[in-house]
Amino acid sequence: MAAEIIPWRATVLTLFPEMFPGPLGASLAGKALASGLWALEARDIRDSATDRHRSVDDTPAGGGPGMVLRADVLAAAIDAADSAADRPRDRPRLLMSPRGRPLTQSWVRELAAGPGPLIVCGRFEGIDQRVIEARRLEEVSIGDYVLSGGEIAAFAVIDACVRLLPGVMGKPASGAEESFSEGLLEYPQYTRPQDFEGRTIPEILLSGDHAKIAAWRQAEAEALTRARRPDLWAARQAPSAPRQKRPKNTTEG
Repeated sequence: MAAEIIPWRATVLTLFPEMFPGPLGASLAGKALASGLWALEARDIRDSATDRHRSVDDTPAGGGPGMVLRADVLAAAIDAADSAADRPRDRPRLLMSPRGRPLTQSWVRELAAGPGPLIVCGRFEGIDQRVIEARRLEEVSIGDYVLSGGEIAAFAVIDACVRLLPGVMGKPASGAEESFSEGLLEYPQYTRPQDFEGRTIPEILLSGDHAKIAAWRQAEAEALTRARRPDLWAARQAPSAPRQKRPKNTTEG
């Protein structure tokens, strides 16, 4: 008998499990979820509380405003989530945090190629540093701003990963020529009508010359990146940066 194939699974620890699947239940991610290409598990951190009030937080040591998520409660929630026999012991454990490592497309590809992460969604003023260290949580940020909690950030991480899973996007090439795939922003896209309010599709895109089209797209991507993301452009120009060319005959998805 063939072994059962366990799909890519995202486990989310949150105080608001009712928020899931939320937007992940619609569009490409939702269709893939319904068809079993990936799995989602939202677990309530309060289920690991030990008192009758299901308390999960307490005042900050040293004083200060707000509340802090307790180390013992969150550690118990993490341990319970990883106790099932079908949970990989080496799966990534992420904590959504504005002080974390910035999420990048290359990191998303790594996460999508693995078994799926356990994602902790913080609330209040944060979580006890000791559980971050004891349970080896890797802090990840989706931008330099603060949200009310980690759930919206978790949506972003999961969606970015799910769309790269085999069978989710209609054409594998759809993810090959988009922003950040080669350290560049994506080139401009056009479709019918050919003339829109006096603005026309660049003639080169209608030429049928795939080599010239590829060169035009490469040049546009480089120009956009230089203008809008000088940080990406500088990294690409570094001596160690790869000098990859975009495919010349890839069908657009």
